[in-house]
Amino acid sequence: MESKASVDQVRMSARKMRLVANEIRGYEYPEAVDILKHIPRKGSRIILKALQSAAANARVLNPSVDERSLFIKKIFVDGGPLMKRFMPRARGRADRIQKKTSKLTIVLSDEG
Repeated sequence: MESKASVDQVRMSARKMRLVANEIRGYEYPEAVDILKHIPRKGSRIILKALQSAAANARVLNPSVDERSLFIKKIFVDGGPLMKRFMPRARGRADRIQKKTSKLTIVLSDEG
């Protein structure tokens, strides 16, 4: 049985989120939660909430599932839409600023 959770338009670049996502790929659910609670990055809080959501989705699909048997089957972070802004510069010029977003997807499974 697989359960899935995804978060769209996270206001953080995908590159920064992937640093945290790569740390917990393949771990069991309780161990991944402990790791995320001790990583001092903004991405760890976002991934932790998505991971808890995926576990809750697993409990809804199968109420008899044991959380200790769940593990992270897939976790990936893709780039989201860019917010394009302009910053005034000297001599009447303007520079473009790209505010990046990302999309997070987590798949939990209990079949090893």
